[in-house]
Amino acid sequence: MGEHVYEVEVTWSGETTGYRSYSRDHEVLAAGRPPIPATSDPKFRGSKERWNPEQLLVGALSDCHMLWYLHLCAEAGVVVTGYHDTAVGVMDDERFQRVTLRPRVTVTDPEMIEPALGLHEEAHKKCFIANSVNFPVGHEPTVVANPA
Repeated sequence: MGEHVYEVEVTWSGETTGYRSYSRDHEVLAAGRPPIPATSDPKFRGSKERWNPEQLLVGALSDCHMLWYLHLCAEAGVVVTGYHDTAVGVMDDERFQRVTLRPRVTVTDPEMIEPALGLHEEAHKKCFIANSVNFPVGHEPTVVANPA
């Protein structure tokens, strides 16, 4: 499949005159995309209004899973009309212990519920981000039918 390269810039300005006094606010940038306002976790003197790296990692796991899942559903003829995940990451003081994805999926036909549930495992196996972390990523999916 080849090598894929992802370039990102992180920019910060300020003055590190002391641990308590410098701003943790910064931006994550990539060419042609809006900046992501980022900071450290509020427990480490970051802003509550900005994204922190831990949230971005949990978001990347959820996003990657969803994109693979929708791809697999489209290939399998499972018609998805809604997807909402409430992902949760748990850390100790040094590292992530686990992330749990809780996607709620809506399909158009009750007969698609079982195949739709089964495709979550395949999406997990294909997710590049989940394959790159050294902690468990669990799934607690719910699939409901809502005919159009």
